[in-house]
Amino acid sequence: MINENDALYDLMNWGAMEALVYSEHDDPHSWLGPHVTDRGVRYSTYQPTARSIKLWIGRDCHEMINVDDQGNFSALVPGSQSEPYRYEITYDNDDTQEIRDPYAFGPQINGEDEDRFIKGIHYEIYDKLGAHVHRINNVWGTYFAVWAPNATRVSVVGNFNGWDGRRHPMRKLRASGIFELFIPGIDEGEMYKFELKTKGGLTFLKTDPYAFYNELRPNTASIVRRLDYDWKDKEWMKSRKKQDIKNMPLNIYEVHLGSWMRKGEGDNDFYSYRELAPMLSKYVKKQNYTHIELMPIMEHPFDGAWGYQVSGYYAATSRYGTPQDFMYFINYLHNEGIGVILDWVPAHFPRDAWSLSNFDGTCLYEHPDKRLGEHPDWGTLIFNFGRPEVSNFLIANALFWVEKYHADGIRMDAVASMLYLDYGRQNGQWLPNKFGGNENLEAIELLKHLNSIFHKRKTGALIIAEESTAWAKITAPVEEDGLGFDMKWNMGWMNDFTSYMKQDPLFRKGVHGQLTFGMMYAYSENFILVLSHDEVVHGKCSMLNKMPGYRVDKFANLRLAYSFMMGHPGKKLLFMGQEFGQEREWSESRSLDWGELEDELHLKMQKFSAKLNELYLQYPAMTKLDQEPEGFKWMSCLDADHSIVSFIRSDGKPENTLLFVCNFTPIVYDKFTQGVPFAGTYKEILNSDSTTYGGQGNINPKDKKSAPVACDGQDNSITIKLPPLGCAIFTCTPEEIVKKREQSKAKAEKAAKKAAKPKNAAE
Repeated sequence: MINENDALYDLMNWGAMEALVYSEHDDPHSWLGPHVTDRGVRYSTYQPTARSIKLWIGRDCHEMINVDDQGNFSALVPGSQSEPYRYEITYDNDDTQEIRDPYAFGPQINGEDEDRFIKGIHYEIYDKLGAHVHRINNVWGTYFAVWAPNATRVSVVGNFNGWDGRRHPMRKLRASGIFELFIPGIDEGEMYKFELKTKGGLTFLKTDPYAFYNELRPNTASIVRRLDYDWKDKEWMKSRKKQDIKNMPLNIYEVHLGSWMRKGEGDNDFYSYRELAPMLSKYVKKQNYTHIELMPIMEHPFDGAWGYQVSGYYAATSRYGTPQDFMYFINYLHNEGIGVILDWVPAHFPRDAWSLSNFDGTCLYEHPDKRLGEHPDWGTLIFNFGRPEVSNFLIANALFWVEKYHADGIRMDAVASMLYLDYGRQNGQWLPNKFGGNENLEAIELLKHLNSIFHKRKTGALIIAEESTAWAKITAPVEEDGLGFDMKWNMGWMNDFTSYMKQDPLFRKGVHGQLTFGMMYAYSENFILVLSHDEVVHGKCSMLNKMPGYRVDKFANLRLAYSFMMGHPGKKLLFMGQEFGQEREWSESRSLDWGELEDELHLKMQKFSAKLNELYLQYPAMTKLDQEPEGFKWMSCLDADHSIVSFIRSDGKPENTLLFVCNFTPIVYDKFTQGVPFAGTYKEILNSDSTTYGGQGNINPKDKKSAPVACDGQDNSITIKLPPLGCAIFTCTPEEIVKKREQSKAKAEKAAKKAAKPKNAAE
């Protein structure tokens, strides 16, 4: 057959064709597709399961020749330039298909893209890598690109080619190690993976690291998906840019979407993003939270890891729907006035063979040295933070959730494990840095780089660190040698406070410092006080069952604990279910125990949480100087023997001052003398012992006028009923303002009487 077409035969590149047959060609475009020669235009395609192929150029048909009987087909057409064309392929099974040739299209990633990626500064790299529905030369299809510099060959596989890696080998861009290919006709919903062949000959399938959508676990294929969405949250996004995080209310409800509320107890009995949006927003508004924080919604293979072992960093998990469904969810909450913070896990990733691990046959995303690339305790792999392409993957990912999904914040998980080279390791298991220390210099540079870029975008979104040590300057600006986070979880306060609250009241006096020590460092960082999911799992008990005493005492302790937390400086976070005192530990495999709200104590606990949150939003003294020492002052913090503390919160205006008095013992004090900051009137606005909230009713229904009796180092004091295992919160109005109000009231009453007096008849 070849002898009948000597011209075509002379143009054959047998080495290239053999490489295609053995699936080892990393530049298939150099042979396949149209190529202008001095004898005409040679069209070549590799179709290993084809019986015959016709080349159509307009209305002209050319029969292609199977030049090697292995699937390499070619045709030589007279002319000096290629024209739009298509192949009509008849396969061995007699099926016939008409296609546009993927190898007729040039690369869509240019030299500048490669250069920025190599340097680690391509902050929109997700627009280039992955799978993107695209139109080239008026031809629709999907453009695929993946970084795999050490692979011998990479192919796109899916149902569209029988998962046959010989059919769609990709072109390698030499400078960056990116493989790319445009496949006409591929649209949304198509499943795909990348098939990689290593230098040793091993061939395996990988999920796309930049995929926007994946199959529902346990299946692992990526799915082609656009990220188009008609956002309706313009006003929210505009106002977000102007927010003053230090002085604004930030009260976060931490949520695991798969177990907040479920349709049933089956593995996939989840509500969708769209179903959850109205239910969750209604509840969050009722409870007076400002934000929700979602445990990781990035794709993950194992439910029991709660999302903290991510396999698809750019894909919202398909457990609850599509990317657009999740966009709807965020858009809906924004329009209800609720912010959405996302947990994000850049510290480590799972070993699953189909995901990032050993991606191109080498340690591509993970550090190759086990002392730097593996977590001994967690069984996971650690990103190679010093590799620019890897840091680019992570930095772009954090920006991606803010810019594509309108997330209002990123809460970065396990920052401490990134900062310390010896984190979770014994001697000999870790490698010191170049200065001999245990600081991970590459991770530090990554965090500074990310936070710097994050804030330069000026979106108004927050970036929050979960960092469990005393590392300095977590929330200091990068320009001041800080890491540049906006906020930090206060893990030290959480550990001390929960430890204190677990004590029997009889023994609390012996650990009084655990209650007050947090104020020694309260202004060293911009803190969020957290009682998170980590505190209600793995045998730690729910928040309610951490509390000592009989059942009624547990609820009293919990109301007291939340009151003290709300008054303490720092933003707030509470994990779902704890607002109504769920009795069981949390489990990702079931819904919260909403049936407990049929019990009066649980229902009243829920009402108390809502009221406490309402006060937080209502009174500026709780938030305006939250990060400044002027916003808080102890009235009494040394009475360890009675386990009583009191303090004031201020926004700088005396008339807005709030007084908190907390009694951590079950003793009632009918006439308790409490020092106050100034002479005036003190009105109780919330008492955790009110019967409305499940207490005994030891409240102060009447306003208290101060007396010039010294107490707690103050010149004035009030006498109150101090509830057992309770907190009383008072507004504080200075005497001079009280007098002005009384004078104004008297003047108004006098004027009213005068206006009502009958006029003289003679007049």
